[in-house]
Amino acid sequence: MQAPVSTLPSGFSGTSYCADIHCTPNGRFLYASNRGHDSLAGFAIDPVSGKLTPLGHYPTRGKFPRNFAITPGGDWVVVANQHTDNLTAFRIAAGGELDFRWELAAPVTVCIQFAREQ
Repeated sequence: MQAPVSTLPSGFSGTSYCADIHCTPNGRFLYASNRGHDSLAGFAIDPVSGKLTPLGHYPTRGKFPRNFAITPGGDWVVVANQHTDNLTAFRIAAGGELDFRWELAAPVTVCIQFAREQ
């Protein structure tokens, strides 16, 4: 069994709450949101053991990420930031790192959901 893995960077001393957690459709990467640190923590998932390896912490470019979703193809993450009323989008790189691409005003967004192709 793996020891617990923090979603916060070492040395962070403020108040933060985990809010949401999702895996990419291919099962290779896991992301968790931090409300307070205002980031997504990224992890690679070992396909055999399931062990998580930290990839980094990615600022959500907004305050208090309420919800986020991964596109059905597993190429993008879209984050809804509750206290700044904005959506931010990140491209998922081949190694699981997140690359900020755009921001959009979105008042009172509470949930992001993508339709799955049939």
